[in-house]
Amino acid sequence: MLLFPLAALGRGFSADAVLLHLSGSVLNLASNQQAPLPATATPLALGWATLALLAVTLFGAARRTGWFWVSGLLTFLMAVTAVVMLDGALAHQIERVATDSTLRAGARRQLRNFYDGGGMNLGLFLPMLAGLIATGAGLSARSWWLDRFNRMRGLLVPISAITLAVVVGAVVVLAVQPAVNPTGKALTLWGGWLAKSDVVYFVYSTLFAPITRLSPLLSSLKLATPLIFTGLSVAFAFRTGLFNIGAPGQLTAGAIGAMLVGVYGPASLGWALLPLSVIAAGAGGALWGAIPGILKARFGSSEVINTIMLNYVASAIFIFMIGSDSFPFLGRDYPLPFKAPGFEAKSEELQQAAQLPSLLDVFNVGAPGGGYVLSIGIVVALIAFFVARPLLKTVRNGAVIALVIAVVFGALTWRIGVPADVAGSRLNGSFLIALACVALFGTLMWRTATGYALRAVGLSPKAAEYGGISVARGTILAMTLAGMFAGLAGTHYVNGGALDEYRLKSNMPVSVGFDGIAVALMGQNTPTGVVLASLLFGTVDTGGVDVDQQLEAVNKDIVTVLKALIVLFIAAGGFLSRRVVDPPPPQLVAATDRTGKDDGGKLSPGEAARQAGTPNPNVGYSSEENTREGGK
Repeated sequence: MLLFPLAALGRGFSADAVLLHLSGSVLNLASNQQAPLPATATPLALGWATLALLAVTLFGAARRTGWFWVSGLLTFLMAVTAVVMLDGALAHQIERVATDSTLRAGARRQLRNFYDGGGMNLGLFLPMLAGLIATGAGLSARSWWLDRFNRMRGLLVPISAITLAVVVGAVVVLAVQPAVNPTGKALTLWGGWLAKSDVVYFVYSTLFAPITRLSPLLSSLKLATPLIFTGLSVAFAFRTGLFNIGAPGQLTAGAIGAMLVGVYGPASLGWALLPLSVIAAGAGGALWGAIPGILKARFGSSEVINTIMLNYVASAIFIFMIGSDSFPFLGRDYPLPFKAPGFEAKSEELQQAAQLPSLLDVFNVGAPGGGYVLSIGIVVALIAFFVARPLLKTVRNGAVIALVIAVVFGALTWRIGVPADVAGSRLNGSFLIALACVALFGTLMWRTATGYALRAVGLSPKAAEYGGISVARGTILAMTLAGMFAGLAGTHYVNGGALDEYRLKSNMPVSVGFDGIAVALMGQNTPTGVVLASLLFGTVDTGGVDVDQQLEAVNKDIVTVLKALIVLFIAAGGFLSRRVVDPPPPQLVAATDRTGKDDGGKLSPGEAARQAGTPNPNVGYSSEENTREGGK
């Protein structure tokens, strides 16, 4: 709090800001030096109170007291209150500008954007984070909370990787981006540090800003949709012990299948044309995934090499189909019907019945042409499901009953809407298909005998085969389903019109297939983790565009750097010890703690199991110990 700016009292388009320090000093680097500054007395007082509570929390943590989680929670709440009061002061300035009739429209808009760009800085954000961490650390001394935290231990590696990537990225930003100072006045060493640290906060706050506004959030979800498909594809293969690098080719094959049905399917099919086109996309990807699966099962060839080579084959077929309207063969030119007239490499447009609708149109319950009024039905349905599911946990078919309750509540509230200020979005129905694939992944992998067999093959093929599981059949099935997930990503671009047209186009970004590897690694190969990782990547990709527009030396390539660092640190296990990530069973730790014996006088497995109160008397016993126990 003493090293960084407490807040920005305003910010121009080029990231130039008016910085407030906890001491009350103001560093005005804004190009608009005449803009009145908001009142800061209350945020400063709350800032000092936050610092005092933080000191109390550190003292309590050092003494391992039982109450320091309370002061940590108060630290967080005090910092949040300071942010709220600061935002209130900025909102007051915006309101004053809106009612000032002496200002021209352009000046009024500029001032409104100036105050709207202000807000908290590292001096308030870091204490909020520290308060949350201290609260969690203090509550972990209680068994109930410790049990809940242990269930989330799988998040340690991705959180550690993201934190390390953010820190290294901050160093990169400090090194390459000079302080933003359009005023031209000389900066002291202290002023230069405040300005440079503000640049770091601006970069990261801009990268994650899309989650706070509807239009950028929809753009983030649009970018995240194909990542969910390809991330599920890679994660499904990982779960079965396979490495699928063929998502780009499988996506291409799926897009070709969707185009063939959507363009050339009989118009008499009507509404059935859309589901058939979606099925064709999944079938195309499944076929492209099954080929390396069969080669692996039948000949033992590496799925890594086969999937990479099939990417080139799919790309060649793709270019062959829409790159030209004819092809030469044995001295003659043969016509191709797939390319649309013109110079651009693209297919004919899909029939209207095969096009996925925009989600804004799906959830709009307002009058046509009267702006968007988004239904709250889906939100109510989700809340109803997550409330009913724990309550019905002990009831037979409780999940199905909770789903029915959610559907009923969603239907009853569907016509209730909230006005939304959004111009439009290319987020389409393929996002819902992606969420359906997430549910299919989780259900198949952890709720069916087939999923159990696939996971067994992934953990130990020889042990699975010894147990009667067909490894060859599991390999083919796993690669086929992985290809299906990636192939369905083609619906986002072809049926959903994510590239501004409902066509198969040459600029389709098949590289998202490789991004799926990073998404799967970050998501720890779980469907929920894949969704969250995809949303994170989609958010920073959207925010990276704004960073590129407002800074000179830092551009959207910082997003690529962050992604690469996250994958690197995840591969390194977040540099966490195995005892932290995968600790020994609590019973054995408790037994060892009671005896205090080290490796020189370690408990035998049987003795440790007895002292730990293991229910099964055979667990941890040697055959000799079992004989003695039987004699007793």
